[in-house]
Amino acid sequence: MPHLMIIIASTRPGRGGWPVAQWFIRRANEHGAFEVKVVDLIELNLPLLDEPNHPRLRQYTQPHTHEWSEQVDAADAFVLVTPEYNHGYPASLKNAIDFLHHEWRHKPVGFVSYGGVAAGTRSVEQLQQVVTAVKLTPVIEQVNIPFYQQFIADDGAVQANEVMEQATDAMLDSLLRWEATLRPLRQEVAQAR
Repeated sequence: MPHLMIIIASTRPGRGGWPVAQWFIRRANEHGAFEVKVVDLIELNLPLLDEPNHPRLRQYTQPHTHEWSEQVDAADAFVLVTPEYNHGYPASLKNAIDFLHHEWRHKPVGFVSYGGVAAGTRSVEQLQQVVTAVKLTPVIEQVNIPFYQQFIADDGAVQANEVMEQATDAMLDSLLRWEATLRPLRQEVAQAR
Protein backbone atom coordinates (compact mmCIF):
# COMPACT_ATOMS: atom_id res chain seq x y z
CA MET A 1 0.00 0.00 0.00
CA PRO A 2 1.48 3.40 -0.94
CA HIS A 3 2.34 5.88 1.79
CA LEU A 4 0.53 9.24 1.76
CA MET A 5 2.05 12.05 3.81
CA ILE A 6 -0.41 14.77 4.79
CA ILE A 7 1.40 17.97 5.75
CA ILE A 8 -0.41 20.54 7.89
CA ALA A 9 1.17 23.80 6.75
CA SER A 10 -0.17 26.44 9.11
CA THR A 11 1.60 27.02 12.41
CA ARG A 12 -0.60 29.86 13.66
CA PRO A 13 -2.35 29.65 17.04
CA GLY A 14 -6.04 28.95 16.47
CA ARG A 15 -5.34 27.84 12.90
CA GLY A 16 -8.14 26.66 10.66
CA GLY A 17 -5.81 24.04 9.27
CA TRP A 18 -6.19 21.79 12.28
CA PRO A 19 -9.91 20.96 11.90
CA VAL A 20 -9.62 20.93 8.10
CA ALA A 21 -6.69 18.51 8.32
CA GLN A 22 -8.46 16.27 10.85
CA TRP A 23 -11.43 15.98 8.49
CA PHE A 24 -9.19 15.23 5.51
CA ILE A 25 -7.12 12.67 7.44
CA ARG A 26 -10.31 10.82 8.39
CA ARG A 27 -11.49 10.89 4.76
CA ALA A 28 -8.11 9.67 3.48
CA ASN A 29 -8.21 6.75 5.91
CA GLU A 30 -11.78 5.94 4.87
CA HIS A 31 -10.72 6.02 1.21
CA GLY A 32 -8.45 3.11 2.07
CA ALA A 33 -5.95 3.30 -0.79
CA PHE A 34 -3.06 4.74 1.24
CA GLU A 35 -1.24 4.23 4.48
CA VAL A 36 -1.58 7.72 5.93
CA LYS A 37 1.13 9.58 7.84
CA VAL A 38 0.55 13.09 9.18
CA VAL A 39 3.24 15.73 9.60
CA ASP A 40 2.19 18.83 11.49
CA LEU A 41 4.75 21.56 10.84
CA ILE A 42 4.24 22.81 14.40
CA GLU A 43 5.47 19.47 15.74
CA LEU A 44 8.17 19.09 13.09
CA ASN A 45 9.47 22.46 14.30
CA LEU A 46 12.13 22.99 11.63
CA PRO A 47 14.23 26.12 12.12
CA LEU A 48 14.69 28.46 9.20
CA LEU A 49 16.84 26.65 6.66
CA ASP A 50 20.16 26.12 8.42
CA GLU A 51 22.01 23.73 6.11
CA PRO A 52 25.25 25.08 4.60
CA ASN A 53 25.08 22.84 1.51
CA HIS A 54 22.56 22.82 -1.30
CA PRO A 55 19.94 20.12 -0.68
CA ARG A 56 20.69 18.50 -4.05
CA LEU A 57 24.00 17.36 -2.56
CA ARG A 58 22.30 15.57 0.36
CA GLN A 59 25.22 16.55 2.57
CA TYR A 60 23.04 17.33 5.55
CA THR A 61 24.69 18.48 8.76
CA GLN A 62 21.70 18.87 11.09
CA PRO A 63 19.87 16.00 12.85
CA HIS A 64 16.48 17.59 12.12
CA THR A 65 17.28 17.60 8.39
CA HIS A 66 18.27 13.92 8.42
CA GLU A 67 15.00 13.08 10.20
CA TRP A 68 12.91 15.18 7.79
CA SER A 69 14.73 13.65 4.83
CA GLU A 70 13.92 10.11 6.01
CA GLN A 71 10.25 10.96 6.51
CA VAL A 72 9.82 12.56 3.09
CA ASP A 73 11.86 9.86 1.37
CA ALA A 74 9.53 7.18 2.80
CA ALA A 75 6.41 8.85 1.37
CA ASP A 76 5.00 7.96 -2.04
CA ALA A 77 2.55 10.86 -2.33
CA PHE A 78 1.69 14.08 -0.51
CA VAL A 79 -1.25 16.28 0.36
CA LEU A 80 -0.52 19.81 1.52
CA VAL A 81 -3.22 21.30 3.75
CA THR A 82 -2.67 25.02 3.37
CA PRO A 83 -4.31 28.35 4.07
CA GLU A 84 -3.85 31.48 2.03
CA TYR A 85 -1.93 34.35 3.61
CA ASN A 86 -1.92 37.57 1.56
CA HIS A 87 -2.42 35.68 -1.71
CA GLY A 88 0.34 33.23 -0.78
CA TYR A 89 1.13 30.16 1.31
CA PRO A 90 2.74 29.96 4.77
CA ALA A 91 6.49 30.50 5.11
CA SER A 92 6.61 27.36 7.26
CA LEU A 93 5.63 25.28 4.23
CA LYS A 94 8.16 26.90 1.91
CA ASN A 95 10.86 26.32 4.49
CA ALA A 96 9.92 22.64 4.88
CA ILE A 97 10.03 22.13 1.11
CA ASP A 98 13.33 23.97 0.69
CA PHE A 99 15.20 21.80 3.21
CA LEU A 100 15.17 18.90 0.74
CA HIS A 101 15.34 18.19 -2.98
CA HIS A 102 15.73 14.60 -4.21
CA GLU A 103 13.38 13.25 -1.56
CA TRP A 104 10.44 14.99 -3.29
CA ARG A 105 11.23 13.78 -6.82
CA HIS A 106 8.72 11.89 -8.95
CA LYS A 107 5.94 11.86 -6.39
CA PRO A 108 2.43 13.25 -6.80
CA VAL A 109 1.08 16.04 -4.63
CA GLY A 110 -2.46 17.22 -3.98
CA PHE A 111 -3.73 20.32 -2.23
CA VAL A 112 -6.41 20.96 0.37
CA SER A 113 -6.72 24.73 0.56
CA TYR A 114 -8.98 26.81 2.73
CA GLY A 115 -9.65 30.48 3.16
CA GLY A 116 -12.20 33.16 2.40
CA VAL A 117 -13.77 33.93 -0.94
CA ALA A 118 -10.83 32.48 -2.93
CA ALA A 119 -10.75 29.25 -0.87
CA GLY A 120 -6.96 29.38 -0.65
CA THR A 121 -6.59 28.84 -4.39
CA ARG A 122 -4.08 31.67 -4.82
CA SER A 123 -1.74 29.94 -2.39
CA VAL A 124 -2.07 26.75 -4.44
CA GLU A 125 -1.26 28.62 -7.66
CA GLN A 126 2.04 29.73 -6.15
CA LEU A 127 2.73 26.35 -4.59
CA GLN A 128 2.37 24.61 -7.94
CA GLN A 129 5.40 26.53 -9.19
CA VAL A 130 7.42 25.63 -6.11
CA VAL A 131 6.58 21.93 -6.03
CA THR A 132 7.37 21.42 -9.71
CA ALA A 133 10.83 22.91 -9.09
CA VAL A 134 11.58 19.96 -6.79
CA LYS A 135 10.00 17.58 -9.33
CA LEU A 136 6.79 16.88 -7.48
CA THR A 137 3.83 16.30 -9.81
CA PRO A 138 0.74 18.28 -8.82
CA VAL A 139 -2.54 16.56 -9.61
CA ILE A 140 -5.29 18.60 -11.24
CA GLU A 141 -7.95 17.62 -8.71
CA GLN A 142 -7.98 19.75 -5.56
CA VAL A 143 -10.07 20.32 -2.46
CA ASN A 144 -10.70 24.06 -2.12
CA ILE A 145 -12.80 25.22 0.84
CA PRO A 146 -14.20 28.77 0.64
CA PHE A 147 -15.30 30.53 3.83
CA TYR A 148 -14.09 27.47 5.70
CA GLN A 149 -15.37 28.69 9.09
CA GLN A 150 -18.94 27.97 7.97
CA PHE A 151 -18.05 24.25 7.85
CA ILE A 152 -16.70 24.08 11.40
CA ALA A 153 -19.33 22.89 13.88
CA ASP A 154 -19.61 23.87 17.54
CA ASP A 155 -17.51 20.84 18.51
CA GLY A 156 -14.69 22.07 16.24
CA ALA A 157 -15.11 19.34 13.63
CA VAL A 158 -15.54 20.06 9.93
CA GLN A 159 -19.00 19.27 8.56
CA ALA A 160 -18.17 18.84 4.89
CA ASN A 161 -20.64 19.31 2.08
CA GLU A 162 -21.09 17.00 -0.89
CA VAL A 163 -18.77 19.04 -3.11
CA MET A 164 -15.92 18.74 -0.59
CA GLU A 165 -16.48 15.00 -0.22
CA GLN A 166 -16.54 14.42 -3.98
CA ALA A 167 -13.44 16.57 -4.51
CA THR A 168 -11.62 14.57 -1.83
CA ASP A 169 -12.40 11.24 -3.47
CA ALA A 170 -11.43 12.55 -6.90
CA MET A 171 -8.10 13.91 -5.63
CA LEU A 172 -7.22 10.74 -3.72
CA ASP A 173 -8.09 8.61 -6.77
CA SER A 174 -5.87 10.82 -8.91
CA LEU A 175 -3.00 10.66 -6.40
CA LEU A 176 -3.24 6.88 -6.44
CA ARG A 177 -3.06 6.73 -10.26
CA TRP A 178 -0.14 9.17 -10.41
CA GLU A 179 1.71 7.36 -7.62
CA ALA A 180 1.60 4.14 -9.65
CA THR A 181 2.59 5.96 -12.84
CA LEU A 182 5.58 7.70 -11.24
CA ARG A 183 6.77 4.70 -9.19
CA PRO A 184 9.16 3.39 -11.90
CA LEU A 185 10.88 6.79 -12.01
CA ARG A 186 11.35 6.74 -8.24
CA GLN A 187 12.80 3.25 -8.45
CA GLU A 188 15.32 4.43 -11.06
CA VAL A 189 16.38 7.28 -8.76
CA ALA A 190 16.72 4.91 -5.79
CA GLN A 191 18.87 2.49 -7.80
CA ALA A 192 21.13 5.33 -8.97
CA ARG A 193 22.05 6.30 -5.39
